[in-house]
Amino acid sequence: MNAQIRTAESTEAELLSLLAFESKAHWGYSSDFMEACVDELRVTVEKIESDEFTYTIYESDLEIVGFYAIQRLTEKDAELEALFVKPKEIGSGIGKRLMKHAIQFAKGKGFTSLKIHSDPNAEKFYLASGAVLVGKQESESVSGRYLPVLIHSLGNT
Repeated sequence: MNAQIRTAESTEAELLSLLAFESKAHWGYSSDFMEACVDELRVTVEKIESDEFTYTIYESDLEIVGFYAIQRLTEKDAELEALFVKPKEIGSGIGKRLMKHAIQFAKGKGFTSLKIHSDPNAEKFYLASGAVLVGKQESESVSGRYLPVLIHSLGNT
């Protein structure tokens, strides 16, 4: 297996959108729920090319099997805007490798914290990575649904 972690290219926006959608659907959500999330899961060329976002891909044998996106919120704060793994690879360790990479990347950029609005099914994953639950926030896609909000302290001051 030949694996690498690399920066996404703008031509991969559609592939990343599809991967995000498939990964979210893995949790057994209804088709109505998934339809409500389409816009939230869409990766655009503009986002990939923006200085505000960094999209990073995990590629195995030339296939994109996961990615994460970090959004700069302030000079010191960032948000893990996305972290998705292909359904067939969930549980294989790719998500952990991507999360570790995201943390190191954010530290390297001088961020002091990484905010995470988690899917409820991924909350334990983020807690295991060292993030701390700080509250909940209503979903922008589905009214009345609340998402765990976590903070990963990066130790930069």
